[in-house]
Amino acid sequence: MNQPRSKEIVAIGECMVELSSAGEGLYRRGFAGDTFNTAWYLARSLPADWHASYLTALGTDAISDEMLAFFAAAGIGTGAVRRLERAMPGLYMIHLDNGERSFSYWRDSSAAKQLAADEAHLAKVFAEGDAFYVSGITLAILPEDDRARLLTHLAAARRAGRMVAFDPNLRPRLWPDTDAMCRAVEAAAEVATICLPSFADEAAAFGDASPDETARRYKRLGVPEIVVKDADGPALLSLPEEDLRVAAEPGIAVVDSTGAGDSFNAAYLSARLAGDEPAAAAAKGHALAAKVVCHYGALVG
Repeated sequence: MNQPRSKEIVAIGECMVELSSAGEGLYRRGFAGDTFNTAWYLARSLPADWHASYLTALGTDAISDEMLAFFAAAGIGTGAVRRLERAMPGLYMIHLDNGERSFSYWRDSSAAKQLAADEAHLAKVFAEGDAFYVSGITLAILPEDDRARLLTHLAAARRAGRMVAFDPNLRPRLWPDTDAMCRAVEAAAEVATICLPSFADEAAAFGDASPDETARRYKRLGVPEIVVKDADGPALLSLPEEDLRVAAEPGIAVVDSTGAGDSFNAAYLSARLAGDEPAAAAAKGHALAAKVVCHYGALVG
């Protein structure tokens, strides 16, 4: 008897070489990046009939080989990865101040900037995927034509009834200016079925006075399911029939906030794909994020 086909959620973006604190002036090398972090946690939390894969581009150098092997060892599908000659992954370093993080980046020639450059490759990935996850950082690293190509495929996926999840993950320094960033984020929200913004970022970029205002703005763009994260505050769920709040885990001593939102997103999306109601999914998101921020680095086993 033929086994039913496993369904696939495709995370889209850039995985980088990560240098995180190991104490006493030492750094630990790893592999991470916002949508990749979500893919990594998705691979650990998806229901049995789903699997995660990653759409990106890598070089053909030794560190790209190691990164690809890391994907596979984590249970993340590699069939959507483009391999490019004379290209390499980007690198970033995490700086911590009382658990809050900032970053230094070396990514100007990152291979991932070409992840959406090949229409035939993109069409194949979208034909085979059942759900998709993308972020504002993904949009920011792409040339304008490639960004438009990716959004066209995401829009078609939504029209076909597939999940299109979007975290705006606003990073102004990756964009020419704030207006360009906001326009691109709104264009992506218009093709999303689930939007997962962070209130602090949205307030800074769009001037939102409250999480409710953030939710209303994305609802006007046509997003049916919105989850506004608010650090250690409650998540605001804005749904077609109601708005509700789900409290975060209390009393968490934050060591490193890197990957908090990415892990929340993974647990939330996994739960929704498993059939959980949004409130239950948000509680699972909070629980995983609370675990992640108690450790250094983006990926916590």
